[in-house]
Amino acid sequence: MTAPLSASNYPLGSAVPPFTQHAISVSLPTWADNVGYEEGEKRVVDAMVSGYPRFFIHLSIEKKFGVPNEKCLLCPSKKIADRCRSFMLDRASLAGTPTHVRLVQYHICPEDTPLLSLQPTVELHIVLFPADAWPFAKQFWQHTGLGISSRLADYCLSLLSAESPNSLFKAQNKHYSVRRVPQSPSFSSALPPSPNPQDVLSKDQSTYLEERYGRNLPRAMRRRIAGVLVRDNWEDCPHGPCAGAHDVEVGPSHRSVRDVAEDDVYLFSTGMSAIWSAHQLVLGARPPAKSVCFGFSYTDTLKILQKWGPGCHFLGHGLDSDICTLETIIKQELSANPSAPPIAALFTEFPSNPLIRSPNISLLRVLADKYDFLLVIDDTIGNFVNVDVLQHADIVVSSLSKIFSGDANAMGGSLILNPRSRHYATLKAYMSATYEDTYFDEDAVFMERNSRNFTRRIRIIDENTLAVCEYLRSRSISGGTSLPSPAIKEVFYPKYVTPENYLSCKLPEGGYGGLFSLSFTSPAASQAFFDNMPFQKGPSLGTNFTLACPYTILAHYFELGWAAEYGVEEGLVRISVGMEEREGLLEGFKVALRAAEAAM
Repeated sequence: MTAPLSASNYPLGSAVPPFTQHAISVSLPTWADNVGYEEGEKRVVDAMVSGYPRFFIHLSIEKKFGVPNEKCLLCPSKKIADRCRSFMLDRASLAGTPTHVRLVQYHICPEDTPLLSLQPTVELHIVLFPADAWPFAKQFWQHTGLGISSRLADYCLSLLSAESPNSLFKAQNKHYSVRRVPQSPSFSSALPPSPNPQDVLSKDQSTYLEERYGRNLPRAMRRRIAGVLVRDNWEDCPHGPCAGAHDVEVGPSHRSVRDVAEDDVYLFSTGMSAIWSAHQLVLGARPPAKSVCFGFSYTDTLKILQKWGPGCHFLGHGLDSDICTLETIIKQELSANPSAPPIAALFTEFPSNPLIRSPNISLLRVLADKYDFLLVIDDTIGNFVNVDVLQHADIVVSSLSKIFSGDANAMGGSLILNPRSRHYATLKAYMSATYEDTYFDEDAVFMERNSRNFTRRIRIIDENTLAVCEYLRSRSISGGTSLPSPAIKEVFYPKYVTPENYLSCKLPEGGYGGLFSLSFTSPAASQAFFDNMPFQKGPSLGTNFTLACPYTILAHYFELGWAAEYGVEEGLVRISVGMEEREGLLEGFKVALRAAEAAM
């Protein structure tokens, strides 16, 4: 049996995955480290060389334009910069601290542009503002996910300087230049060898293929998400990526909505920008009214609904009983103003993050049809290999940064319009008129490459997660354990939480996903379990490797009491299971559980 690595293998503040220049997570290996991060503790902040892109400004993006006492955000388009300025001015005014914001257009067009470059010139739009207005800029950047990516920042800097972008990192970042990423012992046997083009082609050949077919990569991903590819694997295309080629074989979608097409799929730079754009679509295509956040969704989804537009109703438990409450709210709105729509849209996750609770979307669809509101479903956690929610939704959004990518080195999001929605024509017309593609080419290259085997990866992760959850639940209070002093109170996993709702959308060959959360019988047990898990620890989920975080600490540290009202306890630990060899994976959880039980 291969032993899992100890937490000491993942130093505080280092990139997750290790040695990855554009990693989207960061190592926070102990409970105290996570608390220290939230409190801005110097030892933690100073150690950070990476982080989740919407919360940590990548070192490539810190190059500053402007004058003393000014800060800035870099945006990929004028429209986004205008949105940022409007948001900042509005929020500053509401806070009673009016400010000023100016925009600068910055076009980078070097004389010596490589002939094969995917994007030889870049136009940036710089939002400049007084340093004390930074909190408002940070809100826009964090909630919308619309800032430039670290790859785009590096590309810009490479055009501005003859130096290698890597030379701009601080001294402790030198490990980013290491090209070979060591595998953890427990991961080495997770997957049989596959003909990855990076393994069988020279660097020049690989570069040529990505540049030659780069224009087809977004189309390849849209087809993959729409489910219209008849075949979709590298073995079918030995001479290069062909999923986006004009002559590739496509057919009716294998999703429940057979007529969904690649043109119904829209790509975005992050998952949150897809959600933000879905809300903008609602605001632009439908009469003004509040939206509904149904269930305890990821924190920024709720913030988007609250800070843009007329506001929202929050039904944080997301249970069937809340559907009754929802209808009462709708009737009250109609009574107050019979000529106006009661609500514009309902946003929900399937399942939710972090309580892994699946709403009754069949019943929500009935209400949406009855009262004429849009149903927007985020299927990131369930993923479309396991569940099919499109048949119920008007709009489906997803974070491609998670399991669709798996490698945690690229960001992306998607939005799908259901062609059978009664509002499809209106939504489609609005998207056709307003959609702006700001997905950076190099990010698309990595995302498309990562996603080629996502179905196979999900099957492995589903099976691993089921094995882990069965073991942990057998030693939990909710699982009926006979242990005299169990450490685990409940295992939040679709098989155990609102299972009838999940099963109503589960595909015949689908599993229960790779994410679960644990609640504990004492704070000491929670912290001991987390600290002794021999896996990587940091924000994000849906990685090919196991990744854990004390979710409530990271997402709701300054509103712990409010989160607890909805069952999101302070000691909650969220775990995204990876593709490690199963015996070593289970042994790692046994180590953590023994520590938790000893702490009781």
